[in-house]
Amino acid sequence: MDLISQLKVHEGFRSQMYKCTKDKWTIGYGFNLESGITKEEAALLLQCRVKRISHQLSNELPYFALPNEQRQAVLVNMAFNLGVTGLMNFKKTLSYVEAGDYEQAAIEMMDSRWAKQVPNRAQELSNQMYTGMWH
Repeated sequence: MDLISQLKVHEGFRSQMYKCTKDKWTIGYGFNLESGITKEEAALLLQCRVKRISHQLSNELPYFALPNEQRQAVLVNMAFNLGVTGLMNFKKTLSYVEAGDYEQAAIEMMDSRWAKQVPNRAQELSNQMYTGMWH
């Protein structure tokens, strides 16, 4: 046993928020949400989430590995924002990505409610999908 293992046993794990014995919102292994998190902790959570989403997309989309890294990043970014299920609703966009027609995929991205909700993000990501370069 080590400290981390011991803390995991003592705190227990909860994937959803709950009120601890001190009536504080808590999650994970006893992380008090009212205390906030550091930028470093947020960066670690972000890395873990991106890795999980990338893995999910690899399983959901047999062609996920075909586009270059920048275009894969567009799909991960969209799934981070919309959820993987939300991204899967972009059927036309995804069919164009699968076909390698990135120009049309970019056009379809902009022809969506999502693009109206987050116009700057959508424009940047559609440009990235079209060019295959970071923007």
